Amino acid sequence: MIAPVFFSLRPKQWIKNLILFAALMFSEKGLLFEPGAWLYAFAGFLIFCGLSGSVYLLNDIADVEKDRLHPQKSKRPIAAGELSLTEGKAALIIILLVCLAAAYHISQLFFSMALAYFMLNLAYSFKLKNMVILDVMCIATGFVLRATAGVGALKALEPTIYISHWLVLSTMMLAMFLGLAKRRQEIATYQDEAVRHRRILAHYSLSFIDQMTSILAAMAIVTYSFYTVSPDTIAKFGSDKLVYTVPMVLYGILRYLYLIHIQDQGENPSEVIMRDRPLQINMVVWAVAVVIIIHFSKSGWFNF
Repeated sequence: MIAPVFFSLRPKQWIKNLILFAALMFSEKGLLFEPGAWLYAFAGFLIFCGLSGSVYLLNDIADVEKDRLHPQKSKRPIAAGELSLTEGKAALIIILLVCLAAAYHISQLFFSMALAYFMLNLAYSFKLKNMVILDVMCIATGFVLRATAGVGALKALEPTIYISHWLVLSTMMLAMFLGLAKRRQEIATYQDEAVRHRRILAHYSLSFIDQMTSILAAMAIVTYSFYTVSPDTIAKFGSDKLVYTVPMVLYGILRYLYLIHIQDQGENPSEVIMRDRPLQINMVVWAVAVVIIIHFSKSGWFNF
């Protein structure tokens, strides 16, 4: 039973929870170099892996009949009969209670974000996933809650830590962009059969999604750019050099558009990131640049 439950938690999707570590990267308090901060951030990461896994388990339970019609989803433990519905429900309750109990002992903000994340996904699984545009907004909000939870995980060490509104908006736009790209690839791949796998796809078309992804890509770049040049950001980090990371964000988004439209990828954003080497290199370079600019330029280790 352990192996089917673990597989149902989608460990390959846990990469999405790495966004919790963004709070360490964008912390002006030097928490990046505090071992205790890493422990809290890692604990938050593990808790959200459990929470997001419980959401996937919930979806497998709710969509078992539809999944059996899907060429890939039919291989999931519940759809394939490797894990019974009763066992799946029991595992869901246990994992959820353990994760929420652990979240409660980290900070009030973290617990609030963890509970809100699960409740949002509960609403998504049973109602909102069938409401056009709102379905993608729910997915994007889940990423915002993760990012905010990363801040909440560090509250025990630094009560004054906060997240910029511009960074929240940038995260929201980028997540919606990725969510719509996933919808687009599902339509392009399955065409007339797409609605059988995901009912909401009947309300989308390739041209409609292409228009929305263009808008969201531009908004993600603009909001991140505004964040880097915001007076609050410059005062917080004591540096105006963060603006030099904007080209990396621009390349990353344009590269993803290339993978969608030219390489016909995008149905699974996590797998795209794990497979595409230029995208991986760009993300590493961006992360290193952010850390250097925020945490070393002010100390005089890095100046230009």
